[in-house]
Amino acid sequence: MASKVRLYVDHPLGEGQSVPLSREEAHYLFGVMRLPVGAVLSLINSADGEWDAEVVEASKKGGVLVCRAQTRPLQMPPDLWLLFAPIRKERTAFIVEKAVEMGVSRICPVQTDFTQNADRLRPEKLQAHAIEAAEQCGGTFVPKVDQLVKLKPFLANMPDDRQLMFCDEGLVGDAAKLPQIVGPWAILIGPEGGFSEAERAQLHAMQNAHSVSLGPRILRADTAAVAALTVWQQALGDWR
Repeated sequence: MASKVRLYVDHPLGEGQSVPLSREEAHYLFGVMRLPVGAVLSLINSADGEWDAEVVEASKKGGVLVCRAQTRPLQMPPDLWLLFAPIRKERTAFIVEKAVEMGVSRICPVQTDFTQNADRLRPEKLQAHAIEAAEQCGGTFVPKVDQLVKLKPFLANMPDDRQLMFCDEGLVGDAAKLPQIVGPWAILIGPEGGFSEAERAQLHAMQNAHSVSLGPRILRADTAAVAALTVWQQALGDWR
């Protein structure tokens, strides 16, 4: 039977490995979840897969877990980056959570010419959302949430071998057609105000950028992220 509690820890995992707990982790396990000594939970760390661990010490200020057996090997997501312009706080958190659930290797907030919420972005909070999403969805890898960067230099420095799925609201109404190119990819979701003409010119000039429609209706940015990830995963990802 799978463990009811899953916890991400920044610590090596292996048979017999002791894992000390921080005050925050101890509060969650023993104060919120009320796990007693002897209880077994699942641990992940983005490197060593999933492990059953036993509580051997428990207190309000800390505790110790001991790894007993690996239950799943590390399962890496596809080599897929999600680039998106931040929107309102709760909807940006939604994008991060769904990206982790659906399978990405890197989450890259980008500031576009029309981005309106860049000053409100808190990458450390979004990383916490990513960790919670991995804990809840059964993932063994937590993608890194980058610091906010400007879109134009990011695109200029992106490796030539990484294909870019440019979700273009200018193509609304067309079928979603994605070129079948295997390898590293990135998905770009624009801000609520769309892309500027300068950004469009840069994107259309990139040989590895592919303009893709997301269907017959204009989608909100958070909906577009889920739709784009679905299209890519079904065509080229690990859903096939």
